Formats: sequence, C-alpha cells, structure tokens
Amino acid sequence: MDFSHDIDHCLKVLQGGGLILYPTDTIWGIGCDATNATAVSRIYNLKQRPDSKSMIILLADEKELMQYVANIDLQVFDHLAKAKKPTTVIYDGAIGLADNVISSDGSVAIRIVKDTFCKHLIKRFRKPIVSTSANLSGDPSPATFGEIMPAIWQGVDYIVQHRQKDTTPHAASAIIKWNRDGSVTIIRE
Repeated sequence: MDFSHDIDHCLKVLQGGGLILYPTDTIWGIGCDATNATAVSRIYNLKQRPDSKSMIILLADEKELMQYVANIDLQVFDHLAKAKKPTTVIYDGAIGLADNVISSDGSVAIRIVKDTFCKHLIKRFRKPIVSTSANLSGDPSPATFGEIMPAIWQGVDYIVQHRQKDTTPHAASAIIKWNRDGSVTIIRE
C-alpha cells in the first residue's frame, strides 16, 4: 500500500507543532512531536486529560532508545523479542523529550513499533512521536477508525487516510515497567 501522501502531510503537520490522527501498531492514536511541549499540551487539552497522566512515545527502532533513556538495561531487548503483542515499556531516566511527556518520577513510556506506516513516519520525522488513544479521557479506546468521536477529528490538524477502512478491531499495547534491578512489573497485559 502506498501511504507516501499521508507521510508527507503528517511530516508538515508534525514539523509545524500540529496534531495528527493516525493508525499505530495497536489502536488509532493522536500524535505530535514528543520533543515539542506546546504540541503535547494541545493533546492534553483535546483529550481533556490531566497532564499528570503521561503519554506513550513511539520510536522506530531500538537504537533510538539510547537518545531518550539514560542507562538502558539491554536485557529489555530480550524481553521485547519474546513479547507476543506490541509492548510499551516504562523506563526510568527519560532524557531529550518535552517535559510534559515525562512522568513526575522521571520515567517515560516508550514502544518500538513494528508497523510499517509508523516506522516510515518516525524514521522520516527523525524524532519520537507521541501516541495516545484517539478518545476523550475516560472514554473507551476506539478499536477501529469508525469508533473515533467527531470531537477528536475536529481537534487534529491532519487525519491519515491509510487504514481508515480497516474494520479489524485493534487493542491497546501491553504495558510493563522495567525496574532498575532488571525485574518487570506488569501494568497492563
């Protein structure tokens, strides 16, 4: 599938501090430049979500993690290789990101995507992208594009065409916390 048109539009919006509505390796997400605090604030406002609840950041590959997390425990890569579904990892020691995507304890939730569209977008953008479910805070996460509320469409600057007609229900990622001692805490399976 050719999604170059979508990628080009997304890049313009992201570079300008705007918001995109896009398909991820899990559910549809609202995204922005994860290094732009003003853009991140726009997502919190759109979702009517308190900014004390952090958001997930997407990266295209493992080596990018080193730019955004201090002191990576390399064992995390073995764990992710065995994961049966997309898995978001909460890491301590976030660096190089907008302050409002980093939790008050200094941690950040990051997922390395396998989805082709997301990988292309992140690689071309050359920065991490926020991914938060395309819903108002407290509402259920939409399993398909058709379940996304008009308030979300109206609050973003670009809606990706790719995969809009896909009616396969998608689920949110698993979430784990990678602890300093190398142990894992399961947050969401």
